[in-house]
Amino acid sequence: MNSQATDSSPTTTLWRPIGPEELALVEAADWRAWPPRLPEQPIFYPVLNEDYAIRIARDWNVPASGVGYVTRFEVDAAFLARYPVQQAGGRTILELWVPAEELDEFNRHIVGRIEVVHEFRPQP
Repeated sequence: MNSQATDSSPTTTLWRPIGPEELALVEAADWRAWPPRLPEQPIFYPVLNEDYAIRIARDWNVPASGVGYVTRFEVDAAFLARYPVQQAGGRTILELWVPAEELDEFNRHIVGRIEVVHEFRPQP
């Protein structure tokens, strides 16, 4: 995990690959919170490395919705300690599994703003 000190509290950098609908909801929240999960989405899955987020945005979000974005954001590291790192495949496919009912509290521990760091569209 990448940690750095911000406001004297260590933070962890997380990434989340998203499509245009979720991006619009994040923007509507002033880039400071993730939207509530839908009933069929019981878990919020931020990922722990940029390469994994890029693969999901490019290979899954683009075919599913025409565009994929990779977002980056910082979360209070002490708060994140409650979520064990989940290995979802290979050794670099690492996620946190945040239950949907804990997302409001998770959002309160975001430090700064959520930012878009990559955008992918279909190749011509």
